[in-house]
Amino acid sequence: MAERLAGKAVADAMKAELSQKVTAIKAKGITPKLGIIRVGARPDDLFYEGGAKKTCDSIGMAYQVFEYPADIEQAAFEQAVISVGANKEINGILMFAPLPKQLDEKKIRNLIPVEKDVDCMTIGSAAKVYTDDPTGFPPCTPTACMDILKFYNIPLKGKKAVVLGRSQVVGKPVAMLLLREHATVTICHSRTDDLPAVCADADVLIAAVGRAKMVKANFVKPGQVIIDVGINEDPANPGKYCGDVDYAEVEPIVAKITPVPGGVGSVTTVVLCKQTIQACEMQNGLV
Repeated sequence: MAERLAGKAVADAMKAELSQKVTAIKAKGITPKLGIIRVGARPDDLFYEGGAKKTCDSIGMAYQVFEYPADIEQAAFEQAVISVGANKEINGILMFAPLPKQLDEKKIRNLIPVEKDVDCMTIGSAAKVYTDDPTGFPPCTPTACMDILKFYNIPLKGKKAVVLGRSQVVGKPVAMLLLREHATVTICHSRTDDLPAVCADADVLIAAVGRAKMVKANFVKPGQVIIDVGINEDPANPGKYCGDVDYAEVEPIVAKITPVPGGVGSVTTVVLCKQTIQACEMQNGLV
């Protein structure tokens, strides 16, 4: 039976540490503040926003939601994003994506100031991540994966890490973060030859492909650590969610595994707050 790498324990430990940091920063007359930019009211955006607000409240951090109608035009929204970016009270910015089709998302993303881009929306932030510049903020989900591995004392130096998925949001950045910890990293995808065998060779497998229960027993081996980033509707249980890993098949084989729900997703909003606090410290010369 695998050890269950629950996200709640990680999140609780991080929140306790961040709460102390916020208190120390407030003692200097500064309150770290997150700006949330949302166009329309998609249920998944509202769900994540609710979690982010709750996390901010729990550690004493401030936030402000900037909500815009779903039919907002390009010029008006560009000015809105520039205005939020110029707001000196806002230290970190989260902008929900994808944006409505009438908006040029690539152009708008890059209007966010890099020093406030706490979820790696801009090309400038991505460049910092890929060049190991510590002033750049990686996306929150890959960072949450790394925080889980660190919390549970899972060694990475010299280990084989396989990333299943090559998205800009998770796959590529998590590979960069694993390299920083001196893992030997393979990125694989749907066109990888003998995909199950490549995954089964890993010491640590990060599943981030966005396909429900794709990782079966033949993708894994005894002793492996599995980080399941996927969050998909469970085809066998309408209204329920599952990961990219077939938990029932894989859990009896591997050594450690994150559950879905209750794994990586539980840590992402805490990472968002952590990176906003780091941004606040850098902007105010506190580091």
